[in-house]
Amino acid sequence: MVGQLKARRAAGIILKVIKQGKIAGRAVLMAGAPGTGKTAIAMGMAQELGQDVPFTTISASEIFSLEMSKTEALMQAFRRSIGIRIKEETEIIEGEVVEIQIDRSSATGVGPKSGKMTLKTTDMETIYDLGQKMIDALGREKVMAGDIIHIDKATGRVTKLGRSYTRARDFDATGGSVKFVRCPEGELQQRKEIVHTVSLHEIDVINSRQQGFLALFSGDTGEIKPEVREQINQKIAEWREEGKAEIVPGVLFIDEIHMLDIECFSFLNRALEDTLAPVVIMASNRAITRIRGTNYRSPHGIPLDFLDRLLIISTQAYSEAEIKEILQIRCQEEEVDMEDEAVDVLTKVATETSLRYAIHLISTAHLVANKRKAPKVQVQDIKRVYSLFIDQKRSIQYLKNYQDKYLFNEVQSSGPGPEDDKMETEIVA
Repeated sequence: MVGQLKARRAAGIILKVIKQGKIAGRAVLMAGAPGTGKTAIAMGMAQELGQDVPFTTISASEIFSLEMSKTEALMQAFRRSIGIRIKEETEIIEGEVVEIQIDRSSATGVGPKSGKMTLKTTDMETIYDLGQKMIDALGREKVMAGDIIHIDKATGRVTKLGRSYTRARDFDATGGSVKFVRCPEGELQQRKEIVHTVSLHEIDVINSRQQGFLALFSGDTGEIKPEVREQINQKIAEWREEGKAEIVPGVLFIDEIHMLDIECFSFLNRALEDTLAPVVIMASNRAITRIRGTNYRSPHGIPLDFLDRLLIISTQAYSEAEIKEILQIRCQEEEVDMEDEAVDVLTKVATETSLRYAIHLISTAHLVANKRKAPKVQVQDIKRVYSLFIDQKRSIQYLKNYQDKYLFNEVQSSGPGPEDDKMETEIVA
């Protein structure tokens, strides 16, 4: 990332306390003008937290478009952002495949299959009889001699961990994407602690629908009764006392928070006081504006009592040097070769208009340069697309100059003249 050092330092402190689990139930507001990197900082925080910490992203306007109540949509977003690590012990078989032999029961080659598989560790080697289901599972995973596999005895699930290091000489034949692992040590059969990480919302859906987990794939979760959530919370509390599960407070990122109304803010006030509450990070680009659903105005369109709960991180406008660096990085990502003079002109355009507008001109200028069969984007290409695509300020000025030509304009003009009255009469006639 480029620039926003204070905001990034503040986000780094928030990350540390999130990883320590000390900030659950708190809320952070990222406030700044449009195009100052608020969402980019939030996405950077999500990547830094890793895969185990739930990170849910929603836009505030989504709350009003879903086929459920506003508070239910917010509650489901909260529950998606809270992870549960469930620990269980299971018996597994883990070893390197030495040989697989599959036979048909009839001479015609049609019918149930049977076979044998030889597995080994560094300490022992055993032959297992295979049935139809296990043969099908091995076929789905494309298991062959030299693979390190993991078999769950309770479910029969087969997982291929990689290739044995003894097969490293076959690297050219297997491809560069193959992962090589060491042959397991000790017994083939052993008890192992398995950790599953799921969200509270997934548990809610599985326990509230007849089709269970299939509702997660269809997306038709609907509204979930509070009684179901209370029973799940009680069960998870029991698991925590027994040491079978632990809570992983995640992060809920709500973009355009000023789009929520007063009812949603009242719900968030109460939801943040719950024991099972994630870290809520919000973003707003509004100054003092009206709170949706009321006639009152407040900073960022957020009620003052809720604003008092928030840690506020402010983002500042980028300097000219930072804008130039951002544009150069963007050119590299889009694989666009641009001359230094063209970059300087594009930087000047960004300072006078907006950074987003200048970023849009990169790809369009590249297409214009390709049409000229030029190896690099030059100043004339930037000027060409600048004249073809107008920015926000020029669009507003154009509308002011020609607002009489448009329908339903709200700017009062001097009024229609006699010729206009005559024209309207002819149209009506």
